[in-house]
Amino acid sequence: MKVTVVGAGSVGATCADNIARAAICEELVLLDIKEGLAEGKAMDMMQTAALLNFDTKITGSTGDYAKTKNSDVVVVTSGIPRKPGMTREELIGINAGIVKEVTGNILRHSPDTIFVIISNPMDTMTYLTLKSNGLPKNRVIGMGGILDSSRFKYYLSQALSVSPNDIQGMVIGGHGDTTMIPLTRLASYQGTPVSAHAGAEVLEKVAADTMVGGATLTKLIGTSAWYAPGAACGDLVKSIVRDERRLIPCSVYLEGEYGQKDICMGVPVVIGKKGWEKIVDIGLNEQEKSKFGKSADAVRHMNDVLSTL
Repeated sequence: MKVTVVGAGSVGATCADNIARAAICEELVLLDIKEGLAEGKAMDMMQTAALLNFDTKITGSTGDYAKTKNSDVVVVTSGIPRKPGMTREELIGINAGIVKEVTGNILRHSPDTIFVIISNPMDTMTYLTLKSNGLPKNRVIGMGGILDSSRFKYYLSQALSVSPNDIQGMVIGGHGDTTMIPLTRLASYQGTPVSAHAGAEVLEKVAADTMVGGATLTKLIGTSAWYAPGAACGDLVKSIVRDERRLIPCSVYLEGEYGQKDICMGVPVVIGKKGWEKIVDIGLNEQEKSKFGKSADAVRHMNDVLSTL
């Protein structure tokens, strides 16, 4: 199996590192437009192979899409990162052109690839990738939901003073500070509802902290986070390459599911070798359905910017 990661910045390189360490594929290509960056990071990672005991061949390239030929999965991290005070909406004008060019170039060499989109605003860039390239909907996956859910589990574990590995929790909706929906009602700690371990006020704070989780890190470190996004990406790619068929919240194209059409948003989907296989209805209550509808309105507002470019 062959995986390509486009963008050798902090997120892309961390994603590639996670993929290599987990021995997810035989060949990994790291691509960037900055001269020498991808080559240097690929070499640095390869020099850890003997220390970390992996055999994945990592190759770096400056803008040579021919080296990505026959990639089974392509991760797109291209674009500028979000700066402090910058909204995801403000990124659209710049990143849309980059993502459209990157995905078009990739498909010339890997027409059957599955795309994992990380570039922000992620839901809009996922929608753009699908629509601009005329791809089957199952082959375009936005990564945000798995990352947001991991952050949700972190905040829950902190509130309950337990291991995040013992927490089950999911975030759906748009991948944005005001559009994501942490499902506290369905979250659990070792099979028991989290509501049995924490009061409503605590859980409301957990949900609020989760929603601004990315912005919190941006404010602290001055740019977008990379460790958790890179790990989330690696986990998602693993489910595809190894055909694990795991249920993971991801941004995918909806055609009536969850009451929405012609939009990419985070919902629970089964992820396997064909990309995403099916959307799972987890039975939202009326309040959650209302939040999902409002989230969809906000995502559509961002998508509408694409028509002005």
